[in-house]
Amino acid sequence: MERTQILVLSEITWKNNEGTMSFLQSEAFTFILLPVLIFLARVLDVSFGTIRVIFILRGRKYLAPVIGFFEILIWLVAIGKVMQNLNNVFCYIAYAGGFSAGNFMGMWIEEKLAMGTLIVQIITRQDASALMESLKSSGFGVTAVPAQGTTGQVHIIYSVIKRSALKDVVAVIKRFNPMAFYSIEDVKFASQPIFPLGKSWLDIRLLGLLRLFRKGK
Repeated sequence: MERTQILVLSEITWKNNEGTMSFLQSEAFTFILLPVLIFLARVLDVSFGTIRVIFILRGRKYLAPVIGFFEILIWLVAIGKVMQNLNNVFCYIAYAGGFSAGNFMGMWIEEKLAMGTLIVQIITRQDASALMESLKSSGFGVTAVPAQGTTGQVHIIYSVIKRSALKDVVAVIKRFNPMAFYSIEDVKFASQPIFPLGKSWLDIRLLGLLRLFRKGK
């Protein structure tokens, strides 16, 4: 009885394996599913590569190697499948398409993460006191320097901010001095930068709305 059950189980296993092998050799897998898997793998590994480079530039020396490990592992799987199917042009297209989409996806993820520190330089010919007070009240450190421009006296304002706060700072600049020239640079390291303490993104937005309401009064 036990021998019969073993034979039946062996036959079922053999049929399942045979069915799996036949599916892997089918046209649906070769020309549709396999290219899709290669495309997704390429998107993933290129996205990891973009994030890894960003981590290196940001000085994240512990995260970058971990990301690099998974990046190259996924790449090896993808390129291995392409080399096993050299006569399948759809694999080539999927590989190239995944590379392009992966670059876009990596930049989109980096933009959403908003990591790092920036220095904002503002040059204005107008009185910068209101702009400086608004930045200070939001918790940002401000340094102002008088300078001589092409058309006369100007004020240069420097502020080191978190990248996630860039939109708020730009909104303040445009509200108080829409004609001001400003430039933004990445900062790899800043000693003792001044950031808003105990204020979340929502807190800063609410403070900006409150100031606008008071100004309207």
